[in-house]
Amino acid sequence: MVSTPQLSPSQHPLADFIHHLEAGDALLRDSPEHVLEVVGILKSYGVVLDAYSNNLVYIANNQFLVLFPLFKYFNGEVNPGKILQFLWHDRINYEYAEYCMKSMFWHGGGGLDAYLDSPEFLAAIEPAIKAKFKFNPLMMALHRIFPDYLPEQIRQLAYYSGLGQFWRVMSDMFIALADRYDRGDIKTIPDVVEHILQGLVADASLPITYGVTIGGEVYDIIPESANLTFLMDTAVPYVEAIFFRGTPFPGTVSYNGQAYQIPMFQGDFAYGALYADPLPIGSSGIPPTLLMQDMRHFLPDYLLAVYRQGLRQEEDLKIQICQSFQKSMFCVTTAALQGLAPHSLTTTAPEEQKANRKYLEGWMNRFTKSRITQVNA
Repeated sequence: MVSTPQLSPSQHPLADFIHHLEAGDALLRDSPEHVLEVVGILKSYGVVLDAYSNNLVYIANNQFLVLFPLFKYFNGEVNPGKILQFLWHDRINYEYAEYCMKSMFWHGGGGLDAYLDSPEFLAAIEPAIKAKFKFNPLMMALHRIFPDYLPEQIRQLAYYSGLGQFWRVMSDMFIALADRYDRGDIKTIPDVVEHILQGLVADASLPITYGVTIGGEVYDIIPESANLTFLMDTAVPYVEAIFFRGTPFPGTVSYNGQAYQIPMFQGDFAYGALYADPLPIGSSGIPPTLLMQDMRHFLPDYLLAVYRQGLRQEEDLKIQICQSFQKSMFCVTTAALQGLAPHSLTTTAPEEQKANRKYLEGWMNRFTKSRITQVNA
């Protein structure tokens, strides 16, 4: 009997995690405590993403080229009660959803970014601009004098819609995960990863489209003929922009190029969710504070009970939420790595193993400064 030659152990500094992935495990260590944390926080996150998704899509569809959208966070429900709730800050913090959208918009990548820089996009939006401002000669004159201004606003609106559609899928996926956990179907971290992977695969080819209605007529901004899909054109750019790169938080580092406090090259940014130190969470002006504040309202009882067992109980609740959230994002990243791998990560074919090893070591280079070791401590 001829034995199949096995790949030699990796010499990468994070070799243990490479071997875990090759064995079918996740970037997060499997334990009942981690499963409870990850499922519980993703349930809360799913509820928040539902609200974020609805608002982003509302803005894209109903605030099209509204230059001063004062009531964009109201989803069309403007009344004294809503205004008081807004002023009292007793609401979902949609600003964080916009922060993520602008990060994706700035970093770009994927088919959506390429399409928005294409002649096809410019041809598609011109009829919508003319219909929107056909009774506004001032805006049409502005469009002729500064022809790049309105297209840039529409590019941003396309990202509102694209991210909203992406989060719609992820919200349903995370809530379904929690339901399966409640039924006893989800017992391990690999179970969590498999659920997310199957969800990504099932919706991989879901078309991403965007149209607005002006004067009773629909104008396609992103038509089906653009062939944009959920996985490659929104999910992968989102992971790159939000999980890995992110943007420096205003007030924490200087954007002055002479201060050298941020990387010179955009690809070197490492401010994403996988790198974030949870300790600043709760500080003034840090955008993720808004996400943690939103998630705290929807924590399932079993996760809140775990947090209350800690030394500070609920006094550092947002820090605990951030730590759990970061663990969950390593699970989502594991599913993405499995789905994008050149071959099944558990393959026994030598050539396929070599291709996978090269692929994983390339990704692990980006994890060296992440919090991958801390979340597994």
